[in-house]
Amino acid sequence: MQSFSTPGSNGNNVWTVQITVATIKRVQALVGVNLLDVLDSKSHLLEKLSTDPILLCDVLYAICKDQAESANVTDEQFGQALAGDVIDHATTALLQELADFFPAAKRQVLKKALSKLRQVEEKALEIASAQLDSPELQQQLEHLLQPAKT
Repeated sequence: MQSFSTPGSNGNNVWTVQITVATIKRVQALVGVNLLDVLDSKSHLLEKLSTDPILLCDVLYAICKDQAESANVTDEQFGQALAGDVIDHATTALLQELADFFPAAKRQVLKKALSKLRQVEEKALEIASAQLDSPELQQQLEHLLQPAKT
């Protein structure tokens, strides 16, 4: 089991992410997402869960639905609490727990895919940061801000 915390009106809420067959069926019924598709590279579900916070929130709420109802937290309140670093922690909890759901051979493949996805995301952020720090960008911006010559 994995967990993540969200801020709440009465302090932090801790959400337990546990993937079982029943959970997968509930997510399929409520969200229309088959979590087993993470093993299908053509579905791109792994990337979607990592990059789409709306999909992530819907899936997590479906997983944590019983906990949310017990805590009187609506899906809207749940979504409002998913912002900033919480999204990162929730994504990690979901993907790690999803990998742990599978038998050893498939688990290894999925964990390798998760590792590669993290490497690609880190590299993309490094490139974006380097581009923003580049003198060329600064020159282009300064050029755009100069008044037009008539």
